[in-house]
Amino acid sequence: MRCQVSLSILGLPTIGDRRRVYAATSTVDPRGDSLVDFDRNHDARVRTAAFDWLARLTSLHGDVLPRDRLAQGFELDQRRVPVVGPQGIFKPALMEVPLSITTAPKGPYDDAIGPDNLLRYRYRGMDPSHRDNAGLRFAMNNELPLVYFHGIVPSRYLAMWPVHVVGDEPESLAFSIALDDAIHSGLFPDNPEALGADTVKGGEIRREYVMSFARRRLHQRAFRERVLRAYRHQCALCRLRHSELLDAAHILPDAEPEGEPVVRNGIALCRLHHAAFDRFFLAVRPDRIIEVRADVLEEVDGPTLRHAIQGLHGKPIVLPTRVVEQPAREVLAQRYERFLEVALAR
Repeated sequence: MRCQVSLSILGLPTIGDRRRVYAATSTVDPRGDSLVDFDRNHDARVRTAAFDWLARLTSLHGDVLPRDRLAQGFELDQRRVPVVGPQGIFKPALMEVPLSITTAPKGPYDDAIGPDNLLRYRYRGMDPSHRDNAGLRFAMNNELPLVYFHGIVPSRYLAMWPVHVVGDEPESLAFSIALDDAIHSGLFPDNPEALGADTVKGGEIRREYVMSFARRRLHQRAFRERVLRAYRHQCALCRLRHSELLDAAHILPDAEPEGEPVVRNGIALCRLHHAAFDRFFLAVRPDRIIEVRADVLEEVDGPTLRHAIQGLHGKPIVLPTRVVEQPAREVLAQRYERFLEVALAR
């Protein structure tokens, strides 16, 4: 049996086309999808503080965050509030209902996105009435937003919020999760009505857009984290080590069939050298030596051009330690051919 709750912003089915109105506290039996003495106002205050904290954190460091920082959390009323814990379904001590769910990289649960564009998030264990599973069921029935952390690589998690539990499937030991973090991600405006009636009312269309965007983010962040880790979090050309200023550059563009999102088709570059690489100011030859375009070498300009671009000519790039992660020579050769075409046209 599958239960669903109303989420009008997603266009999901309602239960009798009604919305429940809860007082500040609820005293329903905890085994019946509700908790004793649930303070909705307090819960909303903690969730809002967590979302605000995550917004500040991602504005500084991007949306892939280190697990130790998430486990440390933030302070509220002189109490520490972590946002992740040892288990995937996590409830901080000062809350009664889970705040976050986590999919660990290479974890024991096969969480996956279904054909209906909803994430299937596995129960904790085999018991549907386990307190963690009951907590998510309560969040579903009360339409409480959560944070979803998806493990990209060990100890690095992509943060997405708000997400909602919208279905419960005891026969498959899984919840259905709507990844509705589009407003936070800038995919949709803060005012959903600005999207137009068709998009707002068309929940299926909106979910498809949101999930497509979420998948793209997951793939992009996974590629970036794997490439930066392979290059030891430094620019392969200038050795800059500030991760906030580093990109994972595709050697062959990801829009092309050969442009796979694998480490051997990537190079860790700082923002300056990524732009220079994309615009063929320079290239990395198949022998992994940097070549600066001839007309750029002859140009006279300030110290940035002289030291940051021209000074790289003829130097080897920094390579990953593992041979299997080093840029593929055949991929570099294809890219280098395009560089030569641009150079000849100058």
